[in-house]
Amino acid sequence: MRSIGEMARDSGLGVSALRFYDRAGVLVPAWVDPVSGYRWYSPEQLEEARLLARLRRAGMPLADIRLVLAGWSSADTDLVHQLLEAHLRRLERGLSDARGEFSTLRALLAHRENPMTSIRSATVRSTALSSELAAALDAVRFAASTDPELPMLGGVLFDIEGETLHVVATDRYRMAVSRVAVTGHGGGPRTQVIVPVPLVDAMRALLSGEEPARLAVDGDRVTLDTGDRQAAGQCLGHDFPDYRRLVHLPAGRRVLVDVPSFEEAVRTGPVRKSEAREQDGQDGVSYDLTVLRVTDDGTVSVSGDGDGVDEGTPVAVNREFLLHALAAGARNRLVLEFGDPTAPLAVRRPDEEGTFSILMPVRLES
Repeated sequence: MRSIGEMARDSGLGVSALRFYDRAGVLVPAWVDPVSGYRWYSPEQLEEARLLARLRRAGMPLADIRLVLAGWSSADTDLVHQLLEAHLRRLERGLSDARGEFSTLRALLAHRENPMTSIRSATVRSTALSSELAAALDAVRFAASTDPELPMLGGVLFDIEGETLHVVATDRYRMAVSRVAVTGHGGGPRTQVIVPVPLVDAMRALLSGEEPARLAVDGDRVTLDTGDRQAAGQCLGHDFPDYRRLVHLPAGRRVLVDVPSFEEAVRTGPVRKSEAREQDGQDGVSYDLTVLRVTDDGTVSVSGDGDGVDEGTPVAVNREFLLHALAAGARNRLVLEFGDPTAPLAVRRPDEEGTFSILMPVRLES
């Protein structure tokens, strides 16, 4: 017999998913301890659990999964074949419809008068303090994507408008924004370029002290020089998402946290395993989740299964991403801003509203 934890490990289904499928009557444990309530599974149920995990990854509806498992256990191969073929046809129709919608969206984007981000042909020059630009890049670098399928996110957006430079990075699951004061651009046109991550890292290596850092954008080429040192290269020829729209969040509940103690609580506290899903170009990735709760007295705690069920709505985020955001915040105290459970969690500096990161929440299975 396998415990629910062993079954989760061997089958690819999370513990919460196994509990859900038990309640739904899809995969019922062979025995449940009447005293402790612990679920136990027979050896032959492992094959069914692995099949269930595959069907779920393929997006099959629960009603059909129940029939497939019934046909599988009774060796009714005709029924299983029919259900699989029917689901495959649904997926193919859905893909065809999605391609049509995306074709329409591309046409609409091509005709927009104001594209989200454009590489400018005019030469633009601006100057910032090296220390301030270094701090801004450090605050956002962690959020840049490594997904080869989304090359437009494989860099940092430099958005120059008036006397302000915003640097922005995102991988869809998190976004980081920082703001730097610049001179020299004045009333010039807003200029946006996507600087590839390797060039961003080369620029960061030049920045030290309080010397001026001069940034020049000439068509699709960007150059940063600090005295007698220079880093230059081609910008990415892609459009970047409209970050201003994405970070325009409704006001939420703000909680000031002591970063060293909160980091320790996150590192050593309880975690939940996410459901396996695509993340940053990887299929079927499962990762550790930190579940946070805000109590009535305005404190935030790291919650485990069943902890604090009456103490606020839980918000689950990728633990590694949360630790990255706390480190990038570069303060001993940071503000966590909670909206509703489906709203992003914002990590803000209490003394600098223009630098912050947001983390997308992860839906918890019952």
